[in-house]
Amino acid sequence: MDSTQLELLALVVGLLVGGGAAALVFYAARSRERTRLVTSTDLPEGTASVLQAMDDAAVVVDPSMLVLAASATAEVFSLRVNESLDAERLRALVRGARQTGLPATENMTLNRGVEPRVVAARASVITPRLTLIVIRDITERERVEQMRRDFVSNTSHELKTPVGAVTLLAEAIESAADDPEQVRHFVRRLSAEATRLGQLTSRIMNLSRLQSADEISEMRDVSVDEVVRAAIESLAVSAESAEISVARGGDRGLFVRGDRQILTEAVSNLLANAIAYSPPGAQVGVGVREADGAVEIAVADHGIGIPEEDQQRVFERFYRADQARSRRTGGTGLGLAIVKHAVQRHGGSVDLWSRPGRGSTFTIRLPLAAVDTSTTRKPKKKKIGAKAPSRRKAS
Repeated sequence: MDSTQLELLALVVGLLVGGGAAALVFYAARSRERTRLVTSTDLPEGTASVLQAMDDAAVVVDPSMLVLAASATAEVFSLRVNESLDAERLRALVRGARQTGLPATENMTLNRGVEPRVVAARASVITPRLTLIVIRDITERERVEQMRRDFVSNTSHELKTPVGAVTLLAEAIESAADDPEQVRHFVRRLSAEATRLGQLTSRIMNLSRLQSADEISEMRDVSVDEVVRAAIESLAVSAESAEISVARGGDRGLFVRGDRQILTEAVSNLLANAIAYSPPGAQVGVGVREADGAVEIAVADHGIGIPEEDQQRVFERFYRADQARSRRTGGTGLGLAIVKHAVQRHGGSVDLWSRPGRGSTFTIRLPLAAVDTSTTRKPKKKKIGAKAPSRRKAS
């Protein structure tokens, strides 16, 4: 090999060595850059542990909206590690927090599965590249607050109506003092409005008492037969006036634990509704049966029924599926709310089946009380007989 070839070989070797060295330098630089980027999105120490201890849904996202860590409850809102943050309102909240460097809070609606929920979301920047999002479900709080506002508004409205009517009727009586027939007419109307006002205030107080008490103060064995009979007798006059017949059927001799007066009022409210919303000549049925360790008291009518969209709200205070009919019949809109709270206080539940034009069936379900029939039921039968005069008085 001559000197020229040796020089060319040395040049090639030099180029290869230099290129390799340059490649190594470039690769090292890229590796350092990648390491720096990874380090900048590493979670601060203890972040994952804190998230797992949170009751609220919470996630940490990077600048690309990728979820790097999540609390256990974040799963219900479909927020998972290594998945992108899809909710546009959450993404906008994160961008706002990163732009200002200050926490950003907003109430919004997110899906929990397929169910929309009202949430309070808060985004806070925790590092130059990481943002923490905390999501608190406030659906129930908002519902309760709305119910409170409705209660205050409706109570004021409901009280205003009979009070205003009483004032006007009193003025009318004064103006018609020389006309005895007109005075009698206005007095009858005045008496009806005063009765309505008394019923309304009484039911408001009863509902408040049921909602404020944690439990029934005096639990005792209560005969379901007595409860049903008392409810039917208390509405005998109303049923006769409306040309409604009431039939009682089912099992006898069953007992539950609770307050007899409260349970009687609950059944009476269901029966009163059945009578009010049934056409003349119809029949209302009250059935009792034992099922799976519980007592079921069903009140069924063949009246106008309740539309499906109203069935979830009929147990709310002052809610009326048929506003005009309820006002004509003197309804307060509190009867079913009282039923719900009374039954819940006894560890039970109340269900509704209804079809427009076919009628409605309300079913109270209460835990069955274990009573010794040989020692307890016989005295109760004697006690029923002893109370015969009071039953005649009630009717």
